[in-house]
Amino acid sequence: MAREIYDLIIIGAGPAGMTAGIYAGRLNLKTLLIAKNFGGQMAKKAVMIENYPGVGAIYGTELVSLMEKQLKSRKIKIETDEVLKIKKQGEIFSTETKNKNVFNSKAIIVATGLVSRLLNVPGEKEFLGRGVSYCSLCDGPVFQGKNVAVVGGGNAGFETAIFLSKIAKKIYILEYGQKSKAFGANLEIAKKAENIEIITNAEVKEIKGKKFVDSLIYEDKKNKEIKNLAVEGVFVEIGYQPETSFIEDMVDLNDKGAALVDFESCQTKTAGLFVAGDLNAGKFKQIVIACGEGAKTTLYAFEYIQHLKI
Repeated sequence: MAREIYDLIIIGAGPAGMTAGIYAGRLNLKTLLIAKNFGGQMAKKAVMIENYPGVGAIYGTELVSLMEKQLKSRKIKIETDEVLKIKKQGEIFSTETKNKNVFNSKAIIVATGLVSRLLNVPGEKEFLGRGVSYCSLCDGPVFQGKNVAVVGGGNAGFETAIFLSKIAKKIYILEYGQKSKAFGANLEIAKKAENIEIITNAEVKEIKGKKFVDSLIYEDKKNKEIKNLAVEGVFVEIGYQPETSFIEDMVDLNDKGAALVDFESCQTKTAGLFVAGDLNAGKFKQIVIACGEGAKTTLYAFEYIQHLKI
């Protein structure tokens, strides 16, 4: 029995991946989309998205639903799974997944985006789901009336703190540097909120608890004093990093671990392997840019497939 070969496999269902799927359906490509979930970081946005054309102000979850509905109206196959490895033999790619599936294709678009950067301190992994979180929209309601810490003093950290200020009793924002990196409205809103306290020069040392988180230990870098915050939740907002382990031997990476691609086509050094959206080394990480890259990589993948002699 001959193995099934897809024209295109899309990995990831954030804005780039879903847009790629919509375009692949319009181009009548035999397409498989593999993703752990829909929306990527966009689904975790606790604040309004106000710079996506045509929809005004909209929550990330709502925008995900609109894209997902349009994607599922196309004739493409969708698998809920996680990709572990990609290989190429001749002109055919094989994609191995966590569910022990192997899928074959003529081209691949990787659009898995970024994953949350870890603190890498004792207690972080141990208390994941038991007080430690990387998604305030997902887990925030659990902390109704409780004290929580938000680690990270950039805009993402402040957005999280502002969202939690309507739920939690007290929110501590811990910033590693001498002053917060947030700016504009986020900074002003947080400063005016009665239940938000900003702590600078704070280096997190440990997250402690018994069954659940009950405290966070940090060092005041200014005077080297170790301090204890009594909190039941710790939200980590120190940025994101690319997850390229499953393609690292097929692409070149920059010093931040992002995939280097051709500026025009988003194709990597491996012919037929494209990387769209936040996972590539493009400077600006925006939803609308990711969507644009999802569209153009599919068009270039279509051209690539048309020229294959298989």
